[in-house]
Amino acid sequence: MERVFNVSLVGVGGQGILLISDVLAQAAARAGHDVKKSEIHGMAQRGGSVISQVRFGPRVYSPIIADGSSDVLVAFDRLEALRWRHLMAPDGQALINRHDVIPVSVTSGQQAAVEDLDGLVTRLYPEAVMVPATALAQGLGQVRATNMVMAGALSHWTPFPPAVWLEALRARLPAKLVALNERAFAAGREAAAALGVHRATA
Repeated sequence: MERVFNVSLVGVGGQGILLISDVLAQAAARAGHDVKKSEIHGMAQRGGSVISQVRFGPRVYSPIIADGSSDVLVAFDRLEALRWRHLMAPDGQALINRHDVIPVSVTSGQQAAVEDLDGLVTRLYPEAVMVPATALAQGLGQVRATNMVMAGALSHWTPFPPAVWLEALRARLPAKLVALNERAFAAGREAAAALGVHRATA
């Protein structure tokens, strides 16, 4: 790969975004890339926005991805996808978890819910890959594996094979969690492929 590849991962606290960004960064490093990673936690413990950005390529000088420069925007829920649309490059790809996290400000009545969420997401992301990652993780018996379902889907766009992702996953997770997360990764890859993703690396 001759240029820097930019991935922005967005969601709320508790969705495992920092873990998936760690696995992605480690996979890229194992594939021989220079890697830089940045994190913005916000009020993560209260369901606030969490953003992690991973950049890799021959030589990376800054961990920060400029607005409009993300090759892939990975959103763990649809509201965060709307919030961070400006991060995606004009020719970028959006990977969105078909799941909604209702903000505390809405449940408490301080803020109105977004009207016509389906329509807004469709208009802003007409070509997004919408994966039911949370539902797939629940089907595996562990909703916390949502992040690895998303990782499996994301692996279609990274310039290294799934085997490298799995090596990084095994190195990062406790042994007792590896099998479950490998299944989640496979489920995410299969779900994205079923939705018409044809840029699989291996």
